[in-house]
Amino acid sequence: MRTASSDASKLRAGGGAGREGMISVSDRNRRLVLAERPSGMVDESTVRVEHQDIPEPGEGEALARVRFLSIDPTIRTWMDDAPGYLPPIQIDEVVRSGGIAEVLRSNTDRYAPGELLFGMTGWQDYVIADEGERAMQSLPAGVSPTVALGLFGITGMTAYFGLLDVGRVKEGDVVVISGAAGATGSTAGQIAKIKGAEKVIGIAGGPEKCGWIAEELGFDATIDYKGEDVGARLRELAPEGIDLYFDNVGGEILDACLAQLALRGRVVLCGAISSYNDRGAITGPANYRNLIVRRGRMEGFIIIDYLDRFPQAQAEMAGWLASGRIKAAEHIVEGLERAPEALNLLFTGGNTGKVIVQV
Repeated sequence: MRTASSDASKLRAGGGAGREGMISVSDRNRRLVLAERPSGMVDESTVRVEHQDIPEPGEGEALARVRFLSIDPTIRTWMDDAPGYLPPIQIDEVVRSGGIAEVLRSNTDRYAPGELLFGMTGWQDYVIADEGERAMQSLPAGVSPTVALGLFGITGMTAYFGLLDVGRVKEGDVVVISGAAGATGSTAGQIAKIKGAEKVIGIAGGPEKCGWIAEELGFDATIDYKGEDVGARLRELAPEGIDLYFDNVGGEILDACLAQLALRGRVVLCGAISSYNDRGAITGPANYRNLIVRRGRMEGFIIIDYLDRFPQAQAEMAGWLASGRIKAAEHIVEGLERAPEALNLLFTGGNTGKVIVQV
């Protein structure tokens, strides 16, 4: 893990002084395209590397060099030929992904050489930004690219709105977070503490991750799902029940939390990473009837529904970060070609914090 604030200053210093940046004539655009739909985990047959000429920016466009990629579980779902909130990635298309890119050449006043942009870059070296469908956002001065992808990006915003709007966390709540050492879970647990939760319990895999969220992030208690009986530990740690469960994983852990729900408890369905690689039928939660008995509520959400409120949330998160009330953690993987490996880390539990590929 590391932060990348130093990378931000290096990138800003390296931008071109005029309307054009420098590109070596030997450079090519590496593109990682979807070769075939995965059956289970992504492997060497899933993604193919292509080399193409670097695209030329037209009128109203800018050419940008991709510097960082945001690695998120939803990328895996986009690889399946299944309906979702965005269409599936098509075979031979660049793998869809958010990222940070540095403007090299610009034919528009909207983007200046040396400027860092945030948006959909895809798994490739170069991207064209325009003023329409391929528009990207300028990164504010002084904001680290990795923090922009993590706390201020999709994962941080997912934790923020999932916990506050969907979960309606309130002072005195007993809150349980699964996937608590991941990018979204680790942020959600910290926000719960900031908002006055009485107890925040994190479920993570292994003593090292459990120790990290307790000692570094301030979780009140932890459950190691790899070495402990989750149901028994929940009964021990939350004897009066769970007021709010933030679910990142689904499966057996969701079932265990439903069984321990408090009266009028809430369940936020953020993700179901335990089943994204399953090829067979997905079994629903057996304990859903406890929602009736406990008068509970279980609700899913998609973060794109909150896009217009991102600035408000980012401003509040920035204040927490500056005051030390919230911490950002990043798991950096070096090299574009390792993007598939980085994606698999999310499913093997090999990461702590936000997974980012430094291209």
